[in-house]
Amino acid sequence: MTRTKKMTLGLSAAALALGAGIGVAGMASATTPAPTPSASSSASADGSAGTTPDGMGRHGGRGGHGMEQASALAAKLGVDETKVSDALKAFRDANKPATPPSDGQKPDPAAREAALAKSLAESLGIDEAKVTAALQEIRGEEQSEHAAELKTRLDQAVTDGKLTQAEADAVTKAVQNGVIGGGGR
Repeated sequence: MTRTKKMTLGLSAAALALGAGIGVAGMASATTPAPTPSASSSASADGSAGTTPDGMGRHGGRGGHGMEQASALAAKLGVDETKVSDALKAFRDANKPATPPSDGQKPDPAAREAALAKSLAESLGIDEAKVTAALQEIRGEEQSEHAAELKTRLDQAVTDGKLTQAEADAVTKAVQNGVIGGGGR
């Protein structure tokens, strides 16, 4: 076979492989929703990653967690839950990224929460400081809940002999210091 034919065959094979890879990736992205960054993995109240209409948190698609957050925020602010849900949805829609973030790129959670507080305050006619305090209180409650759940799971792992107490303590410390995820960040 001549060198030109070998080169043509090689380039054709590479193009075919590349096309197949892009096709598979395209099919995968067409069937699964693109991840959306959240203000905080454990306690996002800005609706940046949820799939519920109220736009609350990353667990919005599971078990109504997003609705619970909308309810909690409405209760803390003394506002109708529907108004809060609508305001959160409007914020999420207005701040939806055009493209997913590149690897290693994360949105600034503090800036996102400040923008959320400002948007909710304007939409609901409430003082921005009150909205900020309510969001922080909800985040703190959720972090405490996640930390308690993690402790329960780690205690059970120690009881079952899957971890030593020292290993469980190391996991707890790593989570508290933000080295790994798992709750209570």
